[in-house]
Amino acid sequence: MHHFTQHVLTANHPLTGLDPRVKILCALALLLMVISCKGMTFPLLVAAVSLALCLSMGVRPKVLAIRFAEPLFIAVMVVLLKLLFVGKVPLFAVDFFGLQVVVHQDGLLEGLLVASRIAGAVLVVALVGFATQFTELMAALTWLRVPRGFIEVALFAWRYLFVLFEDAQVVYSAQKNRLGYDGYRRSFRSFGTLAGVLVIKAFDNSQNITIAMVQRGYDGSMPMLEHKPFLLGEVLASTLIVVVMGVMWQRF
Repeated sequence: MHHFTQHVLTANHPLTGLDPRVKILCALALLLMVISCKGMTFPLLVAAVSLALCLSMGVRPKVLAIRFAEPLFIAVMVVLLKLLFVGKVPLFAVDFFGLQVVVHQDGLLEGLLVASRIAGAVLVVALVGFATQFTELMAALTWLRVPRGFIEVALFAWRYLFVLFEDAQVVYSAQKNRLGYDGYRRSFRSFGTLAGVLVIKAFDNSQNITIAMVQRGYDGSMPMLEHKPFLLGEVLASTLIVVVMGVMWQRF
């Protein structure tokens, strides 16, 4: 289960105690600024500040590296594609098996701009995720008028993901003890069996959960999704931060 637990590690950090609605609104404002900026300075500044805040909360660099493996791959591919296929100002040319590959300077700049936006946006979202419990995040999304059906499905999926993971560990351990992963052919067969068992268990659990909740009078309302009043200090501080970032966004 520890693979899926959240990494909110520092309970006394200022960001962890902040109202999740305020964090989401600030994150949305920063995302709009990062996406719409014309230079690389502002997205890189946002990325650096978000990374520093993640580290200050006690998030391990290994966890950050795993989280950003896919966005980093996308950013690298964007830079390569822009470098090779976009632009008019040649930087240098390379002969590759008789084919001349031209690297463009303006394409490189465009690729780095997109990569900086990806880094800034991903780090902002990751910062909100590290600083906010999943249930609090879902409660804040209901305040933003996200459909309750989506929130309900997300909460149940998050809760029973751990149950399925534990079932998967039991089946995997049994298969491994019986040499089920000895060789590629047997490994693929065992993995297919494991996936099939999990699908059946998920279907059975969904039926049992539905029957149990209907019998207990579940009507779709969840007390955990109720909201507390905003704190004036949090709102003013967050507004000031967004205004300062907006001024920097206009300059950079």
